[in-house]
Amino acid sequence: MEISIKSTIDYFSRKPRTLFLLDGLGAALTTFVLFFVLRHYYNYFGMPANILTYLSEIGLVYCVYSMSCYFLLKDCWTPYLRIIGISNFLYCILTTTVLYAYYNSLTRIGLAYFLAEILIIGWLVYIELRVANMLRTKKYNFK
Repeated sequence: MEISIKSTIDYFSRKPRTLFLLDGLGAALTTFVLFFVLRHYYNYFGMPANILTYLSEIGLVYCVYSMSCYFLLKDCWTPYLRIIGISNFLYCILTTTVLYAYYNSLTRIGLAYFLAEILIIGWLVYIELRVANMLRTKKYNFK
């Protein structure tokens, strides 16, 4: 597993722009699922519709940020990767807090969805922050 994580970090260190695309598309998917699927069937997931709306709005902001970075940045990736990495980490903390607050009303599928989302975003946070650190140390010099 260490080899695949290292190769993933190496890949995105050479192509940090692609990491913003991955993050932006993931945030778009999260926004879509939360707003258009889970919110309309909130009874099956156990999370209140208004909470799902707020979480989807955060996902939309992250999507716009990451896609803007993808299309507009030409270099100097490190601070922007740190911003989205830390923001995604805070989203994971918020989601965990919401899970704790609504744990008694969550269904198994709702709990599974949010735990999977936290794991996937947590993996992305790790990659983003490691890539930002590699770029900061200028191990890879590119534009």
